[in-house]
Amino acid sequence: MSEVVLITGGARSGKSRHALEVAGRRERGRVYIATAEPFDDDMRSRIREHRLERGDSFETVEAPLDLTGALGSIPGNTEVAVVDCLTVWLGNLMHHRGEDEDSFPEVSAFLKTLDRPPCDLVLVTNEVGMGMIPESRLARWFRDSLGRLNQEVARRADRVVLMASGLPIAIKGEER
Repeated sequence: MSEVVLITGGARSGKSRHALEVAGRRERGRVYIATAEPFDDDMRSRIREHRLERGDSFETVEAPLDLTGALGSIPGNTEVAVVDCLTVWLGNLMHHRGEDEDSFPEVSAFLKTLDRPPCDLVLVTNEVGMGMIPESRLARWFRDSLGRLNQEVARRADRVVLMASGLPIAIKGEER
């Protein structure tokens, strides 16, 4: 049975690096599912940085909106897929679908995929609910929606790792 690992933490806490380390333990069949869209210079720089970090040892699939479709279409010999990251993916859905929606069918479909993943999955997300209360209604809605998504993913995950200052802390299952 395939394993689902959720890696969460704050900005620049080492989540992506740790996800690549976990997935890099497989010798072959590695896929990196990127959810970011290069909408400004900062995001283009981050995307470039992540590409350099993973090198050519992962096949890259771009999935800013259709994460479930991307997971369903990865090659059959894939041993592990890194999804980086759920935070950006949810933000993309909110941006493209509008802020009037309370739920997204894409999220429900993704959560169903976690019940029978196509391969081992290493999922990256941000823990955004530990700081100040956001000032705007939209930012609070995003924080709350991501918090609910993270809870559902963590419930389904075999392992959950919290990254703090570059260090992995196992909060569900054992860190390997």
